[in-house]
Amino acid sequence: MQERQLPFIVRLAFTLLSIIILGYLAIIGKSLLSPLLFSLLLAFLMLPMANFFEQKFRLKRSLSTIFTVLLMLGFIYGVGYFFAGQLSELWSDWPLLVKQVTNSFHEIQHWISKTFHVNVSKQETYLADSAEKALSTSAAVIGTTLITLSSSLLFIAFTLLFTFFILNYRRLLYRFLTTVFAEDHRTKVSETVNEIQRIIKKYITGLFIQMVIVSTLMVLTLSILGVKYAILLGLVAGIFNIIPYLGISTALIISVLITFATAGATKALFVLFAFIGVHTIDGNILMPLIVGSKVKINALMAFIGIIIGEMLWGISGMFLCMPYLAMLKIIFQKVDGLNAWAILLGEEQKEIAEKKKFFKLRKKLKIEEPE
Repeated sequence: MQERQLPFIVRLAFTLLSIIILGYLAIIGKSLLSPLLFSLLLAFLMLPMANFFEQKFRLKRSLSTIFTVLLMLGFIYGVGYFFAGQLSELWSDWPLLVKQVTNSFHEIQHWISKTFHVNVSKQETYLADSAEKALSTSAAVIGTTLITLSSSLLFIAFTLLFTFFILNYRRLLYRFLTTVFAEDHRTKVSETVNEIQRIIKKYITGLFIQMVIVSTLMVLTLSILGVKYAILLGLVAGIFNIIPYLGISTALIISVLITFATAGATKALFVLFAFIGVHTIDGNILMPLIVGSKVKINALMAFIGIIIGEMLWGISGMFLCMPYLAMLKIIFQKVDGLNAWAILLGEEQKEIAEKKKFFKLRKKLKIEEPE
């Protein structure tokens, strides 16, 4: 009996309906799925360490997993403790920063008054109305901040627990993935899982190396420029650089504002040039060598993925979009009928086959040419 194919409009409607349902499930399941997906990435990264404890010291899988998670927790605590110290120093200088910003603001007011002939009193009236509206929503802002802090702590706790369980039951999960499909596809499923594990582990490692290099370059550059809080701003630039395109812009705005408040407009302009220079080095040298070769997601799809990730899960979605786009690309390459989507996610392939053939042909003709 010949199978009847549904019309294109019906298949398109089913596809769009499936995307809407998956997006809705992703939104309502954010508190579960977001730490779970983070934990999966951390499990890929920490898997060699867990295997080392299990094979080298002959520990049970649960003990090796506990030691691995404790080391990861110690690293997170060290980073958090350092940032807390830097932020406390920034907080102690906060009155001075506010005073400097206020003075600069008054200078800008007088410049606007002279250049655009706008009365200073009218500017102050407009700003007073804006401030009143902002103060009316201050209670909501404080409440949102407290909720965000508590949800972040809960997110870290869930991430550590999920990482422990994934590492502890990794062989069970692997066996489930290889047996849930038909026997004819088990070899391809096993190859896909192994390739995803290899690519994501290399991607996260490369991302960490890139973060360290960018942070080091920014700390050195800002220290040479004599910028206050150079270490804090350099680390913020390196960490935010994990988010493609948008992260470095956010770090730039934060650094320029703090430098403007502490050292004036001239040094803030130098900080702007420093960010542009480091970002140019990162985008043209570091990214292709360290990270780009591991993921190979084109800029258009990466930018769309970042926006969709922010719409679904906020900042965590922006961090997660790139590695999971890489996973989707690998899956699309392995599944028949989805190769077109892998091409859409990947980079444009350079056509060098014809050139190689041409050079070989020329070489052959030179060899066969009579004397």
